[in-house]
Amino acid sequence: MTTQIVVVGSGYAGAGAVKAFEDEVGDGEAELTWVSEHDYHLVLHEVHRAIRNPAVADKITIPVDEIKSSQSDFVQGRVVDVDTDECVVETDDGTTVDYDYLLLAVGSTTAFFGIDGLRENAHQLKGLDDAKAIHEEIRSAAAEATRSDPVNVIVGGAGLSGIQTAGEIAAYRDKHRAPIDVTLVEGLDEVFPGNDPQIQGALRQRLEDADVNILTGDFISKADEDAVYLGGGEEEESEELAYDVLIWTGGITGQPELEDVEVEKDERSNRVHAGSDFTTSDDRVFAIGDTALIEQGDDDVAPPTAQAAWQAAEVAGENLARAARGAPLKSWTHEDKGTVISVGEDAVAHDVMGVPMKTFGGTPAKLLKKGIATRWIAKVSSTGRGVSAFGDM
Repeated sequence: MTTQIVVVGSGYAGAGAVKAFEDEVGDGEAELTWVSEHDYHLVLHEVHRAIRNPAVADKITIPVDEIKSSQSDFVQGRVVDVDTDECVVETDDGTTVDYDYLLLAVGSTTAFFGIDGLRENAHQLKGLDDAKAIHEEIRSAAAEATRSDPVNVIVGGAGLSGIQTAGEIAAYRDKHRAPIDVTLVEGLDEVFPGNDPQIQGALRQRLEDADVNILTGDFISKADEDAVYLGGGEEEESEELAYDVLIWTGGITGQPELEDVEVEKDERSNRVHAGSDFTTSDDRVFAIGDTALIEQGDDDVAPPTAQAAWQAAEVAGENLARAARGAPLKSWTHEDKGTVISVGEDAVAHDVMGVPMKTFGGTPAKLLKKGIATRWIAKVSSTGRGVSAFGDM
């Protein structure tokens, strides 16, 4: 009987692994079934663009049929159970799919860190529907606002997603001349925390140039339907910030459907422990992308970035084919090729391989950001689709 390979998830890791597996597998070696909640791949690192312009959705969603070959099957549904004893995946409509080898690439969900009221009152930005909902609430609120009583938008978390979200809302404000105040809140002492001061400074400058208010050094401790509260330790009073629209981008955790999957996971984050070859504690289950904590030696793990997922997917797809034929698996090591972050119409690039200037912005950074998205879209779909998306990235 032909070996059955199942890939769960249509993010960067899942889509890339499907392409790599199909490129590697020989005729009759294995059959692939791709399972995902959505029948498209979302270019997630550009989803913030849909906050300003929901019409960009057509450019950042790629139908799965444009990615997989006709020989591979696709099952649409959210996975609700993985029985590792019986080697069966079950979706929310009761569909079951048997596997010999399974790749978990279900991504992550937003971490709220137990902050009272945050989950109930804040928007997330983990998908296209989230971006559209943020757009609609901002548009609706701005229609009722005035210069003397503007819309207050608070973005919690000044990592990559929070910076790009704040920048996009500021660009929407400027495009529509809307009465909107944007505030970016970060509990640590600087935007893009944990990174080189040079890129931190460049990003702060562009956010300030875009009239984004930046508050660092106090964590959000509580939220209700009208305000967030900063600080508020045992010996201090919390600072109240009123808002009309609240967006939280402050961290990630494993998807809830992973909780009952019988593989070793990190207790705090619910992400799956995986070796550098993507194997888990179950020898028939692999994990990749934000789903996994992928060993990189010296107690390091791969970063939960699109760049890392793209790189890993190449090897993960090949390893699925190797597992099917009983061949040794390859190890993968993440190679940091630099960082490019958009702030509305501007962008900042840092430590990009092959570029002598360490940190730069302006047209070169903007073109680089567009080129990265275009290249990925062309890789998983077609050159024509990639080129058509260039102007909107």
